Amino acid sequence: MSSTVLSITDLYFIWPDGTPVFEGVSGLLGPGHIGLVGSNGAGKSTLLRLIAGELHPARGSVTMSGSLGYLRQDLGLAAGLRVDEVLGIADIRKALHRIETGTATPADFEAVGTGWDIEERALALLGRLGLHYVAGDIAQLDRRLDTLSGGETVLLGLVAELLREPDVLLLDEPTNNLDTMARHRLYEVVGQFPGTVITVSHDRELLDLVDGVAELREGEIRLFGGNFTEYERIIEAEQHAARSAVRDARNDMRKQSRELVEAHIKIDRRRRYGQAMQDSGSIPRVAAGRLKRKAQVSAGKMRTLHIGKVDEAKDQLTQAEEKLRDDREIRVRLPETRLYPGQDVIDLEDIPLACGPTVTLSINGPERIALTGRNGAGKTTLLHRICAEPPKVPWRMLPQRLDIFDDSKSVFENLAIEAPHASGEQIRAQLARFLFRGTAADVLAGALSGGERLRAALAMLFLTDPAPKLLLLDEPTNNLDLPSLRHLTEALADFQGALIVVSHDPRFVDEIGVTRRLELTPDGLVGSLRG
Repeated sequence: MSSTVLSITDLYFIWPDGTPVFEGVSGLLGPGHIGLVGSNGAGKSTLLRLIAGELHPARGSVTMSGSLGYLRQDLGLAAGLRVDEVLGIADIRKALHRIETGTATPADFEAVGTGWDIEERALALLGRLGLHYVAGDIAQLDRRLDTLSGGETVLLGLVAELLREPDVLLLDEPTNNLDTMARHRLYEVVGQFPGTVITVSHDRELLDLVDGVAELREGEIRLFGGNFTEYERIIEAEQHAARSAVRDARNDMRKQSRELVEAHIKIDRRRRYGQAMQDSGSIPRVAAGRLKRKAQVSAGKMRTLHIGKVDEAKDQLTQAEEKLRDDREIRVRLPETRLYPGQDVIDLEDIPLACGPTVTLSINGPERIALTGRNGAGKTTLLHRICAEPPKVPWRMLPQRLDIFDDSKSVFENLAIEAPHASGEQIRAQLARFLFRGTAADVLAGALSGGERLRAALAMLFLTDPAPKLLLLDEPTNNLDLPSLRHLTEALADFQGALIVVSHDPRFVDEIGVTRRLELTPDGLVGSLRG
């Protein structure tokens, strides 16, 4: 296992629009396999980009020894490239060919370096990740790839990074869009990586395979030993103690405030008694004055004592409340739509897909369909074909790549274009439910993280007019933090329209109340095709 450690020192980073992300963050990441966690918008992907050198800090530094590999969250590969071009080994293969044919130059030997077996290693990695159908032998490394699914793109990107044999591997949401078998293959391959791995993910199963967890919260990095389950246990224990401390501090605050009031009553009662005695003449004037001054001093000390205790109780309450986590969570409000049993939604017959099969599908009423299939089976293609027909009721689609924004416009401007019927106040209220409050709604869409981009897409999806009665969701849980995922799940469970969901999250699929499961295979759809 590599001993490489990344040292982050006094890191400052501010977006061009003036939005601060990090203001003096420091910490050590590694060695071993580390899960980097935090809420959406905490800066996880930004930190990886700073480590990789894609972004440059205003101040501070990231230092490490050795080489770096970086699998991006928004990895995109152009269609028509050869397999070896996608894997980044085309130049080495050309150099190897010239060496084998005796036409090599010294530059060719330099290009090959230690990569004499690069073709064999590439085929082995493709096979381990279930991509043997992409290239099963050396000759197939020359073939061109027409279209790639989101999952295939991620896996090929991982193979490309592993072939470079880096000392440190950065993974940003590596299991997004992967089917169950592909995820487990990735778990195995990444688990055997001998170097330092920094993984940003909302995949609990993957995070339970790490050696330690680094939490990015409020611009600070905090390290935890153990996997994600252990991290959650520690946080829950701390929050339980914090809640108890807050209760105790509030009780003490009430007690000290009550005693202060009682002290005031006692002081006032003594003052009235002394005044009455003086007015009655039963105490000589000189003695009365002396007693009055003594009582005033005593009252002042008592008042100061109790006020001091109240102030101390306030400070203790503030300190206790600061330890409570008030993580922001989205508030999903789905439109008031209802479909009735027997109402026609979709009626497709013999629709050809580019991947091979023809599809027949009928949906009636408020059905909830989970569309499954291996990576590259054509699930996303089928959703787009459904939209092209189109459905017989108002519908909206959440695309897997979230390429529905004008990145040169703000989040608010994008929603205003998509929902011209909505007032500015309505748009800002909708964005606030998805955590874009105040000036956050005016950030350019191109500056959003993956999780923020998904939240903005959901806000846009649910603000259209007419309200959708059919939702087509392509991997809707990608990049969502766990509290936001819970709210989305609850909202979809209450939705009274129809759903077609592509997701590799079995727990999510179960909890939204799926009524039919269809698997897309080379022979077409398998399952109950008619509602």
